[in-house]
Amino acid sequence: MPDHRLLERDRQWQRKPALRTVYVDLYRRIAAATVAGRVLEVGAGTSGFKEFASGVIASDVLFAPWLDVVAGAEHLPFRDGSFGNIVMFDVLHHLPSPAAFFAEASRLLTPGGRVVMVEPAITPVSWPFYRFFHDEPLHLRADPLVATPIDNARDPFDANQAIPTLLFVRQPERFAARFPALSLVRVEWLSLLAYPLTGGFRSWSLIPARLVEPLLRVETRLLPAVGRLMAFRLLAVVERRMARA
Repeated sequence: MPDHRLLERDRQWQRKPALRTVYVDLYRRIAAATVAGRVLEVGAGTSGFKEFASGVIASDVLFAPWLDVVAGAEHLPFRDGSFGNIVMFDVLHHLPSPAAFFAEASRLLTPGGRVVMVEPAITPVSWPFYRFFHDEPLHLRADPLVATPIDNARDPFDANQAIPTLLFVRQPERFAARFPALSLVRVEWLSLLAYPLTGGFRSWSLIPARLVEPLLRVETRLLPAVGRLMAFRLLAVVERRMARA
């Protein structure tokens, strides 16, 4: 039986077309950032990425009937170099040990393969929303690379929304030093007003579905100028370095 929270998120997904429109835009951006090769989705229990790429293997630490593999992100049952891409949507900030995951990702990716992820972005405008109106914690003083033993009793929904911003925006040099086989090749600011106006997976929405796509088009034009100040999401692309000759 799937976790009741996965079922509730799936119900909200089905009944909120405005939210689906925002997510479809983000899924397409993830798909566009992938390279040739097999695709593994980590944390697929609440995602619909399979609609945007063929042959995706879906995994999650919690069971759901749409999954192909049930396993933690730090210990995935695949051979070295099995995938050209690992994709994640709102997963990294839930992992108890991001460092253990990236070590596993380095093992699984082919040279030139990518981890492509969309995560919360902590900016001056988004911080109050995530801090006071979101049900997940936010700890900007946490060490995102601290070695944390895997606790099988830990709630998989535990989180720190600051982890992606700490790793890829505030401390990218620490990430590079810790994982010399991986390269952070891209960080892109995403999502201004459309995402928070949908209410996420809460029962309410402040924007009609018909207005979401026009607003997203306006956001795309504004993001290069104001994303660092106002974005609610970021897209990060980490690439496994090519082997030296």
